Order: sequence, then structure tokens, then C-alpha cells
Amino acid sequence: MEKLTYKTILVVSLIVFATKLAHGTAQGPEEVKQWFAKLPTLRQKVTDLHFFFYTTTVGANPNDVLVAQSNVTAKSPTLFGAMAVMDGPVTIGPERNSSQLGRFQGFYALSSLDEISFTMLFNFVFTHGKYNGSSLSVVGYNPVYHEHREMVIVGGSGLFRLARGILTIKTMWWNVTTKLGDTVIECDVMLLHY
Repeated sequence: MEKLTYKTILVVSLIVFATKLAHGTAQGPEEVKQWFAKLPTLRQKVTDLHFFFYTTTVGANPNDVLVAQSNVTAKSPTLFGAMAVMDGPVTIGPERNSSQLGRFQGFYALSSLDEISFTMLFNFVFTHGKYNGSSLSVVGYNPVYHEHREMVIVGGSGLFRLARGILTIKTMWWNVTTKLGDTVIECDVMLLHY
């Protein structure tokens, strides 16, 4: 076995450090335990985020796909009982070619007999920029015809450990001619985390 030199140890340490920086906060079990041990000394932060995501249900590469429906969905004016999964880009601006921050991934069900509204559960997974390697988990009620809708941020990972807050969304554009509608959604996040 080759003897480790100071230079080899330094290079390996720099690679490990650079990898942790590239992916935000280290997320192994030991790093999480160390982070929790420091929790009593950490100060709570407020972070304000603004970004966009879009969905498409048609074409060669849909990112919002119907996966199930009930036997009453086709007759329902609100598409009650339909369920879809989604995985699309989170971007800095509303344009589809805007710089990407990450992905939104999750699912929703059309859950109202009276209005078109979704019960949603999804994650914002940050893959670029300052929050790379971190995520936010969102759950909530989304009545799509309301101008602004609030959903709850129930947690996070990486730089957003123990996050909680409010996601406010607004539909910037909606093509209602497609089955579930292609959309561009504006997101404002107010977040408490450590």
C-alpha cells in the first residue's frame, strides 16, 4: 500500500470540500447528526425566494402526466378523481429558456366536486446556484381559478433543514385548450429555516 503524503491528503481534502460546496450542505448521517448537535446555537433565518415553473401536458416531452382517474372523472366538470405526476424545470424567469434553478417533482389530485382545484404534494429540488443540493417540500390546496394561492412549506433538506413557510403561486399563463392545461406559474416563497 502506498504511503499517503501531505500533498495527497491535501488534494483529497480539497476535492471533498469542493464536492460539499458544489452540492450545498453535506447530507450524510454523520453530518446531519453534527448539524443537529449545533441546532441550539443556530439562529433562525428568513429567506425570500422568487422563481417560476412550467408544466406541459402535450407534445413529445410532457412533464405533467395523468396517471389515474376514477370512473366519474370523465363526466365531472371539475375532473374530480384524476391524479397526475409532474417533473419540470424551476427557472429564474418566466421564459422557458430562462436559467434553470432546479426541478419541481411530485403529484396532485383533482379533489373538488365544486371547483377545479388540486390537492398537491411536491418538492422543489435545487440543482443550480446558491441552493444547489437543497430541497423544499410543499403540500396544499390549489384552487386554480383564484389569482393567488397559498400552500404550506412543510420541510426541507440541505440548506433548508427544518424549513417551514408559505409558497404563494400565481398563474402567469394557462393554455386551457389542453386536457389539464399547460401553465407558467410564478412562485413567491417566505421561508423560516436555520
